[in-house]
Amino acid sequence: MGLTQLLPVPQTGVTLDEAFAFSAEETVRAVFIAAVDGAASLLGRAGGLANSWDRQLFSLNRALADVILVGAGTARTEGYGPAEDDPQWRHLRQGRSATASLAVVSHGLGFDFDSPLFTEAPEDARTIIVTSAQAPKRAREQAAEVAEVIVAGELTVDLPAVIRALRERGHSRIVCEGGPRLFTDLLRADQVDEVCLTRSPTLVAGYETGILSGAEFATPLDLDLERAYATDDSYLYLLYRRV
Repeated sequence: MGLTQLLPVPQTGVTLDEAFAFSAEETVRAVFIAAVDGAASLLGRAGGLANSWDRQLFSLNRALADVILVGAGTARTEGYGPAEDDPQWRHLRQGRSATASLAVVSHGLGFDFDSPLFTEAPEDARTIIVTSAQAPKRAREQAAEVAEVIVAGELTVDLPAVIRALRERGHSRIVCEGGPRLFTDLLRADQVDEVCLTRSPTLVAGYETGILSGAEFATPLDLDLERAYATDDSYLYLLYRRV
């Protein structure tokens, strides 16, 4: 059974890959799930809010991506390893590596360089570490032994420079999986084109984080809702574009 399309035109039986295909080659797409009350995690993890459709959508976005951009905190919290080769979407990666590379943004480089994120990444999709010139020199040297290292910015990571560097390496379709701090910083730097948001029919309350983190924007950022889909378990799947 496919999705029910609500916008732009009501339609039934839409497949995920039809619904969320990239409309432009050079795109930065942020991917999140959030409860009705805005909570972006359950018991500290985003995966706790997902249903089977959202898990498929997560894998689809990874298959569509040339590179997956993520903050170091999210990579640690969610226990990241290399992206997995999903047979359902294997046909979408013809002519490319079997999986997209992970590009992890980190200021301090506090990684376990013996973790699967580095040791199990395939040679044609090595993990990429993105950092600044202020990162500890010894840690940068260690990172370079197990990953590709991009140094962008002096005191902090320069995100526009990061996006340029990834595109220079042939990574046109960039999927950002968060976390909230990285997503906020990308928005401040005007580097996000699309927001792919699953809305879980859940109320979480408590002190769970939202999809953004940090001070308010000086001016709220507007989005256009381009596509909207639903499943019979009351989840919504939304694709916004920056105005």
